[in-house]
Amino acid sequence: MNRSKTQDSIVAAVRVPEPGEGKRGEAGYLSYLLRQAAGAVRLRLERKLADLGVTPPQFLVLTMLDSYPGASGADVARLAMLTPQTVHGIISNLERAELISRSPHPVHGRVQVIVLTKAGRTLLARCKERALKADAELKAGLSPGDEAVIRRWLIGLAKQAD
Repeated sequence: MNRSKTQDSIVAAVRVPEPGEGKRGEAGYLSYLLRQAAGAVRLRLERKLADLGVTPPQFLVLTMLDSYPGASGADVARLAMLTPQTVHGIISNLERAELISRSPHPVHGRVQVIVLTKAGRTLLARCKERALKADAELKAGLSPGDEAVIRRWLIGLAKQAD
């Protein structure tokens, strides 16, 4: 491929900025900054859960099933803001690991009721401990008032998606 000297100098001059610099900082689009922060938060949680063999989406599904007993896979997908296909895969893996059990809904034929097993509740408790530590790290340096403002703002953003 023939590149000009100008193209070579542009390629050589590109430096990917660190978070907080350039478009990855205050000059960046707010939506991108949220995406960047979400990625960093997910990575932090992945690292905290890794030795338990649980991914953040699995933790989220376990949490939703624990918080909303009797929820269907479709309910969990809506609660977790994941696709039904993703939730189906996660639920299948959790069932194989005997962390959840499924049974037919007493009224709705095709719907399955999904509940945590004892092993699932035990694992979720361990995950929650680590998630709480991750949350504490996120909140470090925030006043309770600042945290409340951020929580309300994030909830407002989520409501706009509905």
